[in-house]
Amino acid sequence: MSANSDATNAKGSAVSHGEIAVSPVVTPGEKREFIEFQYEANRPFPAFVPPLVMDRKDVLNPKKNPWFAFGIAQLFLARLHGKVVGRIAAIEDPRYNAFHGVRYAWFGFFECVEDARVASALLKTVEDWARVRGLSEVLGPANFSSNTDWGMLVDSFDRAPLMLMPYNPPYYPALVEACGFTKSKDLWAWDIDLAAPPPEKVVRVARKMQEREGIAIRRVNLKDWPNEVRRFREIYNAAWEKNWGFVPTTEREFAHMGKDLKLVVKPELAFVAEVESQPVAFSLTLPDANPAFKKANGYLTTLGLPIGLVRMLLELRRFKGGRLMALGVRREFRRRGLDSLLVLETFLAAQRLGLQYAEVSWTLEDNDMVNRVIEVFGGKRSKTYRIYGKHLDATAVAQA
Repeated sequence: MSANSDATNAKGSAVSHGEIAVSPVVTPGEKREFIEFQYEANRPFPAFVPPLVMDRKDVLNPKKNPWFAFGIAQLFLARLHGKVVGRIAAIEDPRYNAFHGVRYAWFGFFECVEDARVASALLKTVEDWARVRGLSEVLGPANFSSNTDWGMLVDSFDRAPLMLMPYNPPYYPALVEACGFTKSKDLWAWDIDLAAPPPEKVVRVARKMQEREGIAIRRVNLKDWPNEVRRFREIYNAAWEKNWGFVPTTEREFAHMGKDLKLVVKPELAFVAEVESQPVAFSLTLPDANPAFKKANGYLTTLGLPIGLVRMLLELRRFKGGRLMALGVRREFRRRGLDSLLVLETFLAAQRLGLQYAEVSWTLEDNDMVNRVIEVFGGKRSKTYRIYGKHLDATAVAQA
């Protein structure tokens, strides 16, 4: 998947950027180094939650990750005097480009020591890779799309991420910006105070809208999970269609995601809204399993013993928070109070479960409708994740 450019030669060997050598990941050993460097780069920061190594392997495995059925990616490692000091992925999503009528490349899986030379070498490698492919702009970070984790944390570095949200060291934004990347879009996370009851007026209005519109709210049915996932996908693709950065998910992608989510979904925190028995909206809140992942420290077993697994299971039994990760309403059913109803049901369910904290993440900074609903329920912005972008020189693109 490597390309002939200033970053790699036709054989895919390393190319130097001063003292920094950047080379494509080819061997299993290099892929292992690529995965392990995330842990090394983030280890000094207490808020970092180590993902499971086995999960990172699956994400990067074309045989297991359905994104590779259409997506193109090349992994790179940066070395200084032979030591790994950074990593990055150059990404092209043909489905995204066709859907939006653009020619974008993405950078993802960015990790780097605090050295501007390394960041420059990594990002220049992606830019050159994109030019060779005739692409006109590089955005990121995305691992691999908006349907997975994306965005770079630009504040609140002392706070641990919730389930399936990214984290990065505080010096990353400055490194990326020094390479000419600027803000394309901000994504917001919101804290919800579960200690206070929901505003009485909001509850009254939401219930009136529910009765007037004939809206039925039900929990998800784990016994019918494959069909529930299919319903979620239909609503998701219809509801997010006009959102910035959105790309429709394939059936395989969503089924793959659903299989993983079933391991942690609590039916008390996931709802479907129906009108005349037809699903028209859904919300999905996950228990925050990240404290359990932190206990495992990336591994389910140590020396053949399931130490990490036991630590995770013990911690999962007493989860204290949740993340509302998805809420979608079909466009033709908007402005009927469905979003407020789903947030209300989730809010009340979280209180019944005795949760101590909750986060809504992420929302687009300019999604005024959703952001207003969150504010009505007392939501306070807590974190900002940024998508960066850089236009490539048109002449360089034409000549590459």
